[in-house]
Amino acid sequence: MTAASQRDLHTIAPYFFVGDIIRAAEYYRDKLGFAFDRYWGDPPGFVIVYRDGVHVMLRAGHDGGRPHPNRTLDEHAWDAYIWVRDANAMHEELKGRLAMITRSPNDTFYGCWEFEVCDLDGHIICFGQVLENAGS
Repeated sequence: MTAASQRDLHTIAPYFFVGDIIRAAEYYRDKLGFAFDRYWGDPPGFVIVYRDGVHVMLRAGHDGGRPHPNRTLDEHAWDAYIWVRDANAMHEELKGRLAMITRSPNDTFYGCWEFEVCDLDGHIICFGQVLENAGS
């Protein structure tokens, strides 16, 4: 392994302020299929939810932070974009879990098939699948 490959980026985790850490973590677990191992703090103020190698950090605003989804700044903005192998299957799973789906699957001009969900604090997560013929 070369020195450069040892420094290759591995993953990234969005960091969302939430209004209620317990309700937020349970929504990610029950509606979006994520898991979590523990809360940090007393009272709980931080949790990392994860699924299939994707992590999202959730932080309660005890120290003045508050939810501020990107969509409040730009009506087309997401807070996170997660690539998936099968967007239709993911959509059906989340629909069955009664997640708040804000945009049904659709084709995009940039070659993805994607849909959006919203969490309890208004953060928008887009799940997208790169279409095989994209760019051709």
